[in-house]
Amino acid sequence: MLIPQEIRIKMQQISEVPAEIIDQIHQERLLQIWVPKIYGGLGLRLNQGLKLLFNWSKIDGSLGWMLTLCSGANFFSRNLKPPIAGKLFSDHKTCFGGSGMIGGTAEKQSDGTFLINGLWHFATGAPHLSHFTLNAKLTDNEIPLLDESGNEMIRSFIISKNQAVIIPNWKSMGMRATGTYSFKVENVKVSENYSFVYDEFFTDDVLDKIPFRIFADLTLLVNYLGMASHFAEEAIQIRPHLNLDLFNKQIEDSMEKIIQFADEIESLLYNSKLIISEKQSEIHDYSSALVASLSHQILDVYFQLGIKATQTDSAVYQVFCDYFTATQHANFRREM
Repeated sequence: MLIPQEIRIKMQQISEVPAEIIDQIHQERLLQIWVPKIYGGLGLRLNQGLKLLFNWSKIDGSLGWMLTLCSGANFFSRNLKPPIAGKLFSDHKTCFGGSGMIGGTAEKQSDGTFLINGLWHFATGAPHLSHFTLNAKLTDNEIPLLDESGNEMIRSFIISKNQAVIIPNWKSMGMRATGTYSFKVENVKVSENYSFVYDEFFTDDVLDKIPFRIFADLTLLVNYLGMASHFAEEAIQIRPHLNLDLFNKQIEDSMEKIIQFADEIESLLYNSKLIISEKQSEIHDYSSALVASLSHQILDVYFQLGIKATQTDSAVYQVFCDYFTATQHANFRREM
């Protein structure tokens, strides 16, 4: 098994996670941290999973991001009918991933199946997925199906990797090893058993009840903190005289605050209490402010590092690019 420093070295200046690291991830079932134990997953509590994602993001930004989004997609195991989920996750290499966008259509067939067509963007971990998840508009004779309120019906589907065509079009400055690619699907027939609704669950666990906004905020936030911690380590290697004690203390305190949020959320739900919108807003506002603060501080430190920090093969440059690429995720991106 590779130790963190060995993994970090192997992740330098690459465009895809090495097979050796992927194999270790599968062996430890790190992509199945949110998959219930009844399906063979780790079934971690929220605070446990957040700590794990922070540690991996601290090792490498691309790796932590891929683990976060792919394990997050595997959370959908809870939305599948138990026989289907049990069958899929009996394989320890099962890994979902895909796009949250609505990129295509699902045409209803006479036999109850759906014919999927479309193009979806930003599927993190695409080269390593066993299945793609996607959202599509339901149609019948090419006419959109409407719900009781007159809105177009949207449903999520799972297809095997070999039923999709991966389009390797990631050109951003950072997160280069995440394998965040587009994919297209042409005339793929899918059984209704391989469709799901994201807020309908077939398991009975506190995690099922966590509002998606809170789950997304906290899992992404620990990635930013992990990358910020890694950045501080690399910055000191270039400028040992820098005093980053306050910066590192903020990261430490912020992780403690996040774990407090996680424990509070689970406690409320365990006692059958609803998570009010004010609590969701509190967590989101805290997360957004923290990302903004970290970003300004990282820029301030970067300006003090000199020409070495601009070398494209340097570790600090890679962390810098990974962090500021990740901040463009819609979750915390500041809209003008």
